[in-house]
Amino acid sequence: MATVTFDTLDYFEKLKRAGFTEAQAKVQVEAMQGVVRQYDEASRKDIATKGDIQDVRLEIEKVRAELKTDMEKVKYDLLKWQIGGWVALAAIMAKGFGWLGF
Repeated sequence: MATVTFDTLDYFEKLKRAGFTEAQAKVQVEAMQGVVRQYDEASRKDIATKGDIQDVRLEIEKVRAELKTDMEKVKYDLLKWQIGGWVALAAIMAKGFGWLGF
């Protein structure tokens, strides 16, 4: 992970050369250090750790297992309705053509 580096001495000297007083330059450097520190901390929060990635992988595996179970149930339900439909069709045809004598 890369961290932000900030050369405070160089910044301080540039401010002094630009006409800032020593007190003004010191306050400006301290303010800039705070900004850089906050940016660095905020960017660290957005980085995923190995543990985060492992947690996501476990969740994905759990969802896959649930989907597989649901798909098997749907297949069974479709097969059940399909067989029932064919039996009903055969009974209707048997009645219509008088195959079974009823």
